[in-house]
Amino acid sequence: MKAIIGIVLLLFSGGVLCADDLVFESGPKKVHLLELFTSEGCSSCPPAEAALGRLVNDPRLWREFVPIAFHVDYWDRLGWKDPFASAESTKRQRLYAANWNAESVYTPAFVLDGREWRGAIVPVVEEKAPGVLKVAVGKDNSLLVSFEPASGDAQNFDCYVARLGFGIEVAIHAGENHGRNLRHDFVVLSLAHERLGPGGSQKVQPAERSSQSAINGSRTAVAAWITKAGEITPVQAVGGWLPAASGADK
Repeated sequence: MKAIIGIVLLLFSGGVLCADDLVFESGPKKVHLLELFTSEGCSSCPPAEAALGRLVNDPRLWREFVPIAFHVDYWDRLGWKDPFASAESTKRQRLYAANWNAESVYTPAFVLDGREWRGAIVPVVEEKAPGVLKVAVGKDNSLLVSFEPASGDAQNFDCYVARLGFGIEVAIHAGENHGRNLRHDFVVLSLAHERLGPGGSQKVQPAERSSQSAINGSRTAVAAWITKAGEITPVQAVGGWLPAASGADK
């Protein structure tokens, strides 16, 4: 019998209406995780974010790849404080840079499955899945995450679950993008990170930054991925659209 590793996460603090039996499950092949490290304080980032945003209409979305946009905080010093930026996002990018023996970080920067990447073009999936990653959304906004390794080995993994925002527009009043209206898709609004152990389960309520509490887009989604314990390179990913909150645009 194959080992199934599971964890329960409370990712949302409210405002999301979840349907019964809403389940996102990775398919028979590896699902790519495409990350963009970006900032509202970077004049080179809007074209990269626009390219990422076009993936919203890609028919392979969620089935073959999961895109996410992490906003870093090291450009806040240029005069504009990015409301989506966090030190955690910057730390994540620096961990990748350390893996590549890079001396510095930059934006916009794409990362595909833990590798430095150029652009928002995702290759066709050819690899067999390392296992099945599943996310079940509960009526109480909890997320039940489980992973069934293809090898059947019971081992520890790290699990990441993010809430993503779409169609969010921000007017920039300072910094390199002063006077521009920027649109964000796949932007990370909150992120949970927990250890997945054989038979383990745990609840967590990640705090959403207060500066984002009044920011609403037209759609939201959930993205989840796992790594080997203590590592940063994604092993498998999954994602999907969440039901609209009451009063949200459709």
